[in-house]
Amino acid sequence: MKRFKTPRGAFFLFLAIACVLLAYYMINLKIEKSKPEDYVQLTKVQEVLSRNLQTNYPQTPKEVIKYYSEITTCFYNEEHTEEELLALADKASELYDYDLVNNKTVEEYYRDLRSEIEDFKGKKYHISSYSTSSSTDVYYFTEDGHDFARLYCTYNVRMGTVKQPIEEVFLLRMDLEGHWKIYGWDLSQNHQKLLEGETQE
Repeated sequence: MKRFKTPRGAFFLFLAIACVLLAYYMINLKIEKSKPEDYVQLTKVQEVLSRNLQTNYPQTPKEVIKYYSEITTCFYNEEHTEEELLALADKASELYDYDLVNNKTVEEYYRDLRSEIEDFKGKKYHISSYSTSSSTDVYYFTEDGHDFARLYCTYNVRMGTVKQPIEEVFLLRMDLEGHWKIYGWDLSQNHQKLLEGETQE
């Protein structure tokens, strides 16, 4: 590579660097000006709440559980106002099957949810990540004239300095509008056996 050996060459090199820096500054300035004056970065809770399930309902069982897990992570990991907590609870209930919703009154649902969140945070637990079954691992079946889907979701929970994977199995039922709704969930058999083994020891 040819080097600049004269003062004139050094001048042109300096000028080129200055032009690059000026172009970078102008591009950033243009980006900043394109943002609305009242632009505010949304929190994780606000991002999750911004989804309109009436017009943008998850299309597959996996997408339902993924969005449900985003809500769950907001419940237990994020700071939120009482209004945001109730809004998150309502979002979650929109994913629930009719029969599951009717297992509790709204007041009981809110009360139990608050209690679970307080217990989780009191133990200083934190959901580090989660992963759902691959699309090919979702099991579909029909029973009593209803379409069901079963899949797994693993939540990696940090308990102090220890990370513990918790595997849950979800059962979803399709409603009359063709939406997959959460019918129920429980610890997977593999995880239950693991806990039973730890208890016996």
